[in-house]
Amino acid sequence: MNGSSTARALIDLKKGWPNPALLPAVQIKTASSVSLSNADIFVPGLSYGPDPGYEPLREHIADWLTHFYHPSTRIPAERICITGGASQNLACILQVFSDPIFTRNVWMVSPTYFLACRIFEDSGFHGRLRSVPEDQEGVDIEYLRKALYQSEMKARAEGNTQLSLKPTRPWRKIYRHLIYAVPTFSNPSSSTMSLQRRQELVQVAREYDACIITDDVYDMLQWLTGKTATQDSMKHAHLPRLVDIDRTFDGGAEREGSDGFGNAVSNGSFSKIAGPGCRIGWLEGTKGFVWGNSQVGSSRSGGAPSQLTSTFMSNLIESGDLQRHIFEKLQPTYARRYQRMISAVEEHLLPLGVTLPQTSRDVVGGYFIWLSLPAPIQAEEVAMRAQQEENLVIAPGPIFAVFDDEKAVDLERKVRVCFSWEQEAMLAEGIQRLAQVIGSMQRNQPQQEKATPGGSSFLVEQYR
Repeated sequence: MNGSSTARALIDLKKGWPNPALLPAVQIKTASSVSLSNADIFVPGLSYGPDPGYEPLREHIADWLTHFYHPSTRIPAERICITGGASQNLACILQVFSDPIFTRNVWMVSPTYFLACRIFEDSGFHGRLRSVPEDQEGVDIEYLRKALYQSEMKARAEGNTQLSLKPTRPWRKIYRHLIYAVPTFSNPSSSTMSLQRRQELVQVAREYDACIITDDVYDMLQWLTGKTATQDSMKHAHLPRLVDIDRTFDGGAEREGSDGFGNAVSNGSFSKIAGPGCRIGWLEGTKGFVWGNSQVGSSRSGGAPSQLTSTFMSNLIESGDLQRHIFEKLQPTYARRYQRMISAVEEHLLPLGVTLPQTSRDVVGGYFIWLSLPAPIQAEEVAMRAQQEENLVIAPGPIFAVFDDEKAVDLERKVRVCFSWEQEAMLAEGIQRLAQVIGSMQRNQPQQEKATPGGSSFLVEQYR
């Protein structure tokens, strides 16, 4: 190991967590005190709750999302159920709405939030996760359409046309296909799917009886790309979600002749806007889908998860404290962090041949910046050398591959850097250290030996 790296402070641009200074501890303390001081709140909060979740929170979330997303009509509470967060609820969706035989494949927009892969595998989809590439507009619709058609032909040839494991239930629909995406400020690619692609994706899902599951967890962390230290907050979404489009597009999700379950659901979470430890989120979908999701066995046994925390979140939204935290603290702080990092990227990395996706966007957000390395530089070797030589931790692209479908999308020259966790003053230095590694590799290219496959496996395992 380079001796100088041990004397330098660690810079972690890999961890996708909110910096502790951005956690609304004071507001949550106030909200919890309100809950625990009022028997009308703490008695239901400390008891078994209804399957769909704490009713006041469902109402407040519905009003809050209506204000932020501006759908054509108000979002009713019956379209919302409370969950234990986006990851926990993904497992619940799979338990109710998928069958590990009849459901042909899980189609994951790649690069993907790869920790979701394990959730799919736990539900019986090992070997049937499929990677779908994205371009500058988002998911490659033509690739997906062809792959869905081929999958359907294979299922029919094998006689897989009837449910085999899960019995029919009034609250349940088993979809033939599942599509997983993070459409807005994606993890890891930081890209945003265009409106046209969102509409096309809903059309394809309806055509092939697919359920689109979107993690809409970064939507409110948005800002204009203009390079100013402070910017006015953006209090309304700049694009509708897939679930919004499915609700209204071409007759809507509950159009005449449809089954009422829809083809898109939104997985929401308080993890990125209040704190991951809150372990609470929400699902939005059709009335039928929401009811079905609330009937998963674990909710029927114990009621909706996070019942007590639901009372805290309800108070946070009702008081406006959460909205103020997002618009007055998180948006301007993350905008400033992003601009510090992107300025350093432009100064130190672009001259080396590194490139960025979707450079013409007016609105950016989320936690991450996705970088393409110049050929023949390999991401895993960069990540390994960055840690060894510069005491810098980054996330190499190959760890964001869909399990068992790694070669479907080229990630060998991609890296993800995060601006949410590390101290703000260290962000530019982290990029400078990365530039040192890439520049050194370029200068010494003829003498370099080919990187050993899996050379950064220690990073992958640490991240997983």
